[in-house]
Amino acid sequence: MSNHGNQKMVKRFNLGFIIAHWVNAGAFFVLYISALPMYTDFFNWLYPILGGPEGARLIHRIAAVAFMLPLPILLLFDRHGLRTWSKNIFTWKKHDFQFFPQFGKEFFGMKSNTPKQDFFNAGEKLNSWLMIITTIMLICSGLVMWFPQYFAKGIIMWAYPIHNIGLGLAAAVAIGHIYMSVALAKPSLRGIFKGDVTEDYAEHHHGRWFDELKKEEETTRKQA
Repeated sequence: MSNHGNQKMVKRFNLGFIIAHWVNAGAFFVLYISALPMYTDFFNWLYPILGGPEGARLIHRIAAVAFMLPLPILLLFDRHGLRTWSKNIFTWKKHDFQFFPQFGKEFFGMKSNTPKQDFFNAGEKLNSWLMIITTIMLICSGLVMWFPQYFAKGIIMWAYPIHNIGLGLAAAVAIGHIYMSVALAKPSLRGIFKGDVTEDYAEHHHGRWFDELKKEEETTRKQA
């Protein structure tokens, strides 16, 4: 733990996790923008900005490669962060399911009593699973569309609607994620930019994780 002004700070994310997050976010944004004129003539005005149809396809493919980099980045530079994330999203307990009705109350300005949450709260766990599913849809279908010579016609035929559905779902997940981060949990933004959050934020939004930190701190103090 450290201090930032008058506030105590706790470490939340390592640099590797932060880089992986923003590579994923940046790549998806470029993928989405470069895909728009390919899907509908309404966005043809983007072609001159992207260097024409060929330029848009090239940018889309470069971004697609970047979109596949977050997992290798975590494996190489932040295995601890990857383990923490994996362990959290596969662990669902009573307090996770109790989160959602309380979050609904909080969202609509009603009094809520949200149970203490893990390093990733239930909403973040759900967001992670939606992200995983849509990422698999986009990457698998995208590879088929990129290298059709290696796949059967039936697979190619299914790849296009799967890619479209995956893009739509991923965009919805991204918009929801951004809204929740900016409008409802603004202090969390510091964590994904600088790696730490205030002790007060950790205690109120990730109470179970905060309790673990306190226990570790107390154990370290006793051993010193």
